[in-house]
Amino acid sequence: MNFYFGMGGTPISLRQKLRMQRERMRMRGSVACCFERPEQLQSRSVNKKMSKANTKEQEPKEQKSMAREILEMVFYLVIALVAALLIVKFVGQRTQVDGHSMDPTLADGQNLILDKISYRFHDPERYDIIVFPFEENGKKEHFIKRIIGLPGETVQIIDGYVYINGEKLESDIYGAEVMKSAGRAAEPITLGDDEYFVLGDNRNNSRDGRYPEVGNIKRSDITGRAFLRIWPLNKFGLLKHQ
Repeated sequence: MNFYFGMGGTPISLRQKLRMQRERMRMRGSVACCFERPEQLQSRSVNKKMSKANTKEQEPKEQKSMAREILEMVFYLVIALVAALLIVKFVGQRTQVDGHSMDPTLADGQNLILDKISYRFHDPERYDIIVFPFEENGKKEHFIKRIIGLPGETVQIIDGYVYINGEKLESDIYGAEVMKSAGRAAEPITLGDDEYFVLGDNRNNSRDGRYPEVGNIKRSDITGRAFLRIWPLNKFGLLKHQ
């Protein structure tokens, strides 16, 4: 049997020597593992710190980007609002029919778009449907009627029919019925250079130019011309004026 000498000169067998070598190898592995784990933990800690640092750097950029988007949104909203106000004031405006004076052409509750710009380029024409303000007892509202008489013309209602300059207005196809009351138009009414005579299409249920409180409509008082019906949808379309 072969013997080897360990530390201190103590003789040991080959089997014992191999066992001792295996024990040393296990101990080295354990020590290596013990030293690797703190390094791994330290590496992870460094990575987390770097990630946090990157996140902190990105946060101001994201906040600036969000603030910029909000400012852009506010800017576009302001532009849209200003454009809408300009359109309502100078170009077009939505209005709603209130009452039955324009039956059967326009029904109560229908929504229309007014053309507020075309009369800047041409004069109102016969049979145009117009909107104008009306005030009574401190109450302000708007009337919607059809132009029948033009500036300089003489209007009169005889036997329920409209006469212009002494001749029957044969082209007036909008009156649903023969008028029972001529009102102030029982006598000839001569219109001024900027005045118009209006009637509702529902002639026997309309407060219009036959009534003294309505009278003749000055061009400067015309809000606009009704040209498009937008509600109800099954009645959507341009309005007939001629």
